[in-house]
Amino acid sequence: MDLRRITEAGVRLGTAEKEVCPLCGGTGWKPVGTRSDRTADVSRRVTRCDCQLQTRNRNLLEAARIPRRYEHCELSSFTADFPGAHPSLARAHLVASRFVDEYDPRDGTGLLIIGQIGTGKTHLAVGIIKELILNRGIPGLFYDYRELLKEIQNSYNATVQTTELDVLRPVFETDVLVLDELGAVKPTEWVWDTVSLILNTRYNDNRTTIITTNFEDQPAAAVNGSVARATRAETLGDRIGERMRSRLHEMCRVIKMEGEDFRQKFRSASFR
Repeated sequence: MDLRRITEAGVRLGTAEKEVCPLCGGTGWKPVGTRSDRTADVSRRVTRCDCQLQTRNRNLLEAARIPRRYEHCELSSFTADFPGAHPSLARAHLVASRFVDEYDPRDGTGLLIIGQIGTGKTHLAVGIIKELILNRGIPGLFYDYRELLKEIQNSYNATVQTTELDVLRPVFETDVLVLDELGAVKPTEWVWDTVSLILNTRYNDNRTTIITTNFEDQPAAAVNGSVARATRAETLGDRIGERMRSRLHEMCRVIKMEGEDFRQKFRSASFR
């Protein structure tokens, strides 16, 4: 008897502590329609409750693979007004916000965010995908370019219980893909083929891709221009090939972010 009373008390306590949605009473469904005073009849149609949509969106966010380092990144917290900030940062933030507001999955147009290290490219990209997931319920996926290539290469290992298609399928199929640090891996024929496969597949399926890169959006050096290449910084064309650079211009709007590495600037200032 005592055990039963303790159990019943525990159940009541657990129920009291558990937050119950006032709209659906914990059922996950809320009524829609209006009540008629004349007939005192209530429409029995129901729809998914907002609490269920919020739970689904939180699950989508957990599945998006956003690294812990960037979990705090929001569009609302993007800093573009600190002393000495380049005007391009405010413009980039405005374009990113409009991109979220005007997002149409039928369009497929993405963003190519270009800038030096520390200008906030990844923060902006993560802020966009989080807004689309949490406020619009759009499935998304974050991948560091280097990590993605490494996972694909690891799938060739016979001892690994995964295949190349297992790695690439979600990259191909997610509604919005953030591909961070494009061009960060030294180009080889395999790298170029893999990048071509990813970008062309998403382009053909009309899926949105958001890309960040540290490399200037300039053509590759000519085949016989080895001397010229040695005297200038490498470009996006050098790193991914001219064919894929051209494809990116078909897939994406370009955002340029200029200015100092504000992470280094603020880190240095904190010791003064």
